[in-house]
Amino acid sequence: MTHFTAAKGLSNPHLQTLAPRFIRKKALFEPIWQRLDTPDNDFLDLAWSEDWQTAQAQKKPIFILFHGLEGCFYSPYANGLMHAFAKQGWLSVMMHFRGCSGQPNHNARSYHSGEIEDARYFLEHINFQFPNQTKVAVGISLGGNMLANYLAQYNQDPMISAATIISAPLDLSACSTRIEQGFSKIYKTYLLSSLKKNALRKHHLIKGELDVSYQSIKRVTKLYEFDDLITAPLHGFNGAQDYYHRCSGINKLKNIRLPLQIIHAKDDPFMTEAVIPKYALPSNIDYRLFEQGGHVGFVTGSALRPKFWLEEALPAYYQSWALSK
Repeated sequence: MTHFTAAKGLSNPHLQTLAPRFIRKKALFEPIWQRLDTPDNDFLDLAWSEDWQTAQAQKKPIFILFHGLEGCFYSPYANGLMHAFAKQGWLSVMMHFRGCSGQPNHNARSYHSGEIEDARYFLEHINFQFPNQTKVAVGISLGGNMLANYLAQYNQDPMISAATIISAPLDLSACSTRIEQGFSKIYKTYLLSSLKKNALRKHHLIKGELDVSYQSIKRVTKLYEFDDLITAPLHGFNGAQDYYHRCSGINKLKNIRLPLQIIHAKDDPFMTEAVIPKYALPSNIDYRLFEQGGHVGFVTGSALRPKFWLEEALPAYYQSWALSK
């Protein structure tokens, strides 16, 4: 895989992180939507790059994407990567975590950084539809940490051939502290307001499970507080610290068996060095730590002619990989 060099004039970590939102103001294409009903009377919304039911689509290798915290198909990296793989002849699909497709989900429960059963159900569905195709998965940020948990748990039968994890908060506790510092509070404010809005919209469901008032949700000012008040107890954890400890992917990497690529930037404003593995990784893991890139930024070229490095590097990497299989 090629080396990443930050765009001239956009090397600052915050410019790297924020530039994609200014460069790509609308999606590169409109997806085909599919609603997948879950066994607990809820649903997962899937976004496809094309009609997956055609004879042509049935022959293509499959690119699977898991988005980040409060992300969706319209996040610049999401439609960008799906479009880039589709142009290379892949069938692209993204599973929206519960409540992230613009439609509130039916149950009180939502999603979190270690929630792998929805991903398993989705991949079983994909595998049933396309039993013989090459399948690769990419997890972005929270979706990357979730994917690490998934691949460690289902290492005997992951139902995909290879994976890449990008800008993942592999140490959740360290990242929740980091995002409260300096300019990173900008990202915290954005993410927290989205989380609170969705929780308030579902308060009638949440209060059936937790003794949490509407006002107590409104008063939350930190991601840690939100996780302690809602995410952790709603999903069976004994507070935020228990959730962070049990769901951080950093110590589970050694259990992963398939070919895995991990991409981090040293200047990621969501991260600290705690997300960088300090132990020898198994030979199936290719760990790539770049000096620059921000958080899911990796904008190369120049400020006047910026290019999305991930959208060039990943399809090229997996194209040769798929052909060699």
